[in-house]
Amino acid sequence: MKIATYNVNGVNGRLNVLLKWLEEAKPDIVCLQELKAPQDKFPAKAIEDAGYNAIWHGQKQWNGVAILARNMEIEEVTRVLPGDDEDIQSRYIEALIDGIVIACLYLPNGNPAPGPKLEYKLRWFERLADRAETLLSLKVPVILVGDYNVMPTELDVYKPEKWVNDALFLPQVRKAFKDLVSQGWIDAIRTLYPNEKIYTFWDYFRKAYERDAGLRIDHFLLSPQLAKKMLSGGVDRHVRGWEKTSDHAPVWIEIDTK
Repeated sequence: MKIATYNVNGVNGRLNVLLKWLEEAKPDIVCLQELKAPQDKFPAKAIEDAGYNAIWHGQKQWNGVAILARNMEIEEVTRVLPGDDEDIQSRYIEALIDGIVIACLYLPNGNPAPGPKLEYKLRWFERLADRAETLLSLKVPVILVGDYNVMPTELDVYKPEKWVNDALFLPQVRKAFKDLVSQGWIDAIRTLYPNEKIYTFWDYFRKAYERDAGLRIDHFLLSPQLAKKMLSGGVDRHVRGWEKTSDHAPVWIEIDTK
């Protein structure tokens, strides 16, 4: 089974790119972030015509997450990350697909830092950690996947010295990610490529993609039940070079479901 995550940076504006990639890569499950579309503007018909069922949690202008599945039913669990009844941002959706719990997330950016946005990010991280611990305790296959807006180590960022004051690389943010992983999760891509430079995002400015001045901020965290079944994984970085594309590239893993 091939499972992917892709921050599309506007699902309608990048729909042609998304559909082209779906046809090329043929993932079985896809988690999308940053839909930038209200609930009623999600391109459900186009996604269905491409062969995918979908659930989504939209929001006007910003945020938004979705889960797609090819030839499989999606049983929605929740579209709210527990822990804050007043949080109205569409950043989390969780579903059961073919016996696997898929938690699709779009973690807050946190900039400018310090300030309220960083505080919100750290609170969101705490809520995610609480949910993650609950999911681990179920002892079932679980994937926490999406745009975490975190570079966990210096290997995950081009010229780390330029990011020391950014909310994606602050010590307390990296610690929050490390603490989450230490619950028992496996960072899939870093496990497959322990010492290699792997990026998933390149800014639109200063020819970042052409210079390979990137960041690794899109992550798969696997429960132990799934980690031992992981076969391969990677980044479809060529998609970042397509016309009118997202500033992220799709990331994927393959797991043995036999």
